[in-house]
Amino acid sequence: MRLSAPTLLRQIPYCMLLSLALATPVSVFANPAPANASTSGTPGSFINTPPDMTYFALQGDTLTSIAKRYTDKTTNWPILGKRNKIANDRAIPIGTAILIPLELLPEEPSEAKVIAMTGNPAYKAADGTVGTLALGSILKEGAQISTDKNGFLTMALPDESRISIPSNSNVSLSKLRKTKYTASPRTEVTLLQGKVESRVSSLVSNKGRFEVRTNLAVAGVRGTNFRVGVNEDGIANEVLEGGVAVNNTVAKKTDELVLTAGKGNIISASGIGKAVDLLPPPKLNDSYLLQERPTLQFQVEASPEAAGYRVQIAQDKDIINVLAENRYKDNRFKFDGFADGNYFVRITAIDKLGLEGLPLVKAVTLKARPEPPFTVQPKNKTRAERLDFAWTEASNAQTYHLQVAKDAEFKNLLVDKPGLKDVQFSAERPAEGEYFWHVATIAQKDGKPDHGPYSDAQKFLVLPVTSLAPPDEGNGNQLSFSWASEPGQKFLIQISTDAEFKKLFLSKELDKAELKINRPDAGTYFIRVRSSDPDGYVSPFSSTQKITLQQRWTSGDGSAIQSGNGPVGTNY
Repeated sequence: MRLSAPTLLRQIPYCMLLSLALATPVSVFANPAPANASTSGTPGSFINTPPDMTYFALQGDTLTSIAKRYTDKTTNWPILGKRNKIANDRAIPIGTAILIPLELLPEEPSEAKVIAMTGNPAYKAADGTVGTLALGSILKEGAQISTDKNGFLTMALPDESRISIPSNSNVSLSKLRKTKYTASPRTEVTLLQGKVESRVSSLVSNKGRFEVRTNLAVAGVRGTNFRVGVNEDGIANEVLEGGVAVNNTVAKKTDELVLTAGKGNIISASGIGKAVDLLPPPKLNDSYLLQERPTLQFQVEASPEAAGYRVQIAQDKDIINVLAENRYKDNRFKFDGFADGNYFVRITAIDKLGLEGLPLVKAVTLKARPEPPFTVQPKNKTRAERLDFAWTEASNAQTYHLQVAKDAEFKNLLVDKPGLKDVQFSAERPAEGEYFWHVATIAQKDGKPDHGPYSDAQKFLVLPVTSLAPPDEGNGNQLSFSWASEPGQKFLIQISTDAEFKKLFLSKELDKAELKINRPDAGTYFIRVRSSDPDGYVSPFSSTQKITLQQRWTSGDGSAIQSGNGPVGTNY
């Protein structure tokens, strides 16, 4: 029974299919009828028909002449004969479609183009010439690129594959070629230090090759997204998409291991480490997706398997235009120096083997400007008869926006005042309880109001006002004052003969909420008191009380002469 190709494919195990896709190409199925059975073209022309190139014969062509013209070797004619089922090197009819395996095509130079970079990566050409790199720079075979702790570079190959070199890395483009006529890639990257991440376009159909080499290992792919890094224990391989065939170049055993997506391993001088699961993407709370302070801050859920983290800030979701990156031992990360705008953060966890896990990528908006003013008052609590708010002046402020609420989310607003020109505002005193307030700066940008983020919410308590009770004359020789108090409070009471309290009759600090003094001479007096709480909070002075003491009649011992209505001649 003869099986069709699709039926036969379904009967081959997946692992064998993957090995076939990643290993050096071998003949697995019988070739279909040659292209000349169904394909036609202009004599002398060729088309790309992976895994071959199809050439349409000219008059007088032979297998030898075709092999010489397109593979640079006349000795390849038997291979062409077998591939096209032509038994001998004879003249070929004009227009015949001849299949030429892509592996036989000669190679010619290719190139890489710098499409993103941060910092000042160092560059040395194959001839030793040292130069500077910029966006759009063209790199040739043999070029060596190194980055420092603040550097990052991404290159694009003609087939749209990407090679990204993170900070503290050294990479050589040891082979940068393509097949003549069909431009099938032939790329080898040598990692000397640090790390390299590759996003390789599919090479299965065009028989292209892409390898990352180190002093210990080779990782070969046919189209995938993977990372290779040099660490203390050897060579770290991490596969994000597709599959990677890795082997050890120095060990006696030459076994090859296929790593699939989500797997990684360490290759050391002694051999190929087993495949392990990469750590999953870290978890980040959505509250970090809008940042309202100039310092970008992130915190992921702590993982007991993570020995550290790698964090990158980029302009694009593919993390090609990387602006900053760093490694952290803790699960909290900070970045400074960014303007307001939209960014992407990529975070990976690093396991105890040094393998970097699967990435978390999130879009982040930074809106930190114009920066809010600093809040001045109230702080923590108030005992004033009105709510007096104050904040510092922002240099670029046109106006300010004040909000006061019963809740920390500012959903239940008591005060919502945009357009305030002053750095203070007074409001009616609400009921005793807990409240929150914040203030924002409004500047001008491009001729339009630019509302900045609010300051951190300030919680405060509205507490009972310190207020004086009416004075008590007692037996007529003394005046007594009292007021409400709380445990631990201290007080300052002042009595003055003028309403501005410039001419003080008495100013006294007390541990108790009461004062007794000898009755002063007749006249008008003004009295006020303020409290100091145990936590250091000092209330405003109470509202001023005014009393008028009139002349009175006294006996020989100085006591007031009494009548049925009280002391004679005394009146308030």
